[in-house]
Amino acid sequence: MPPEQTSTSGPVFYLGAHQPHWLWRLDVPLFVSHRQLARKKTLKPAACRWALDSGGFTELSLHGTWVTTPAQYAEAVARYAEQIGNLDFAAPQDSMCEPFMTERTGLSVAEHQERTVANYLELTALAPDLPFIPVLQGWELDDYLRCFDLYASAGIDLTILPRVGLGSVCRRQSTHQITEIVTTLARLGLSLHGFGVKTGGLHLYGHRLGSADSMAWSYAARRQPPMPGCTGHKNCANCPRYATAWRTRLLSRLAARGEQTDLLDLDLPHGRAA
Repeated sequence: MPPEQTSTSGPVFYLGAHQPHWLWRLDVPLFVSHRQLARKKTLKPAACRWALDSGGFTELSLHGTWVTTPAQYAEAVARYAEQIGNLDFAAPQDSMCEPFMTERTGLSVAEHQERTVANYLELTALAPDLPFIPVLQGWELDDYLRCFDLYASAGIDLTILPRVGLGSVCRRQSTHQITEIVTTLARLGLSLHGFGVKTGGLHLYGHRLGSADSMAWSYAARRQPPMPGCTGHKNCANCPRYATAWRTRLLSRLAARGEQTDLLDLDLPHGRAA
């Protein structure tokens, strides 16, 4: 079993970033894809804390399977951890369980779950010092509970880890079904990371998450004219100024609604509870 990962301690909201160079420009927590970072030949220390998306949704959608091997991915993450630093966690090469994804791979939900657990075990065996997190995959609530049991059978106690990813929720994450799933898993004692959580999901169950990331700002910006003072682009879909302003507005709205502080006390030092 890998050592307890302490770098993810403390609640945090990661701003999804298309552009890896934001790591060297912004001082807010960022969520960056391996598919984008892998294209960068030169890396330098980050100006902020950040977390790594494995890019699995795109890779499985394109190929129907993982073409990046665990050894290749672990080597890349080791490079990021050494040269960029400030890496809170890295998502594993999990297998999403949306119906269109299982149709794409030709595998069942159970097989996707088994592959997800097996990949986490392999990555942590290959690179035990890197902050890979386990991810719970499923579609119905019982699926996620079965995945929890798969980790337990493999000797992984998810309740003692500082972060556990919750997969296959981003396209339905503002539904009451996901609220039930998050609530149930949180009551098991899991500190969950919500992947791709939009504003509706944060309002419904954000207070039950240990952390979350979102790229929803870019979707909104693509449908609006540039912010006043922004020049040189027809919209702000890739604009750090818009993205950080969106983040500030979102967290202010959540605070005004009287939400719990789980995702709001963003400046707490690592390891501090809200």
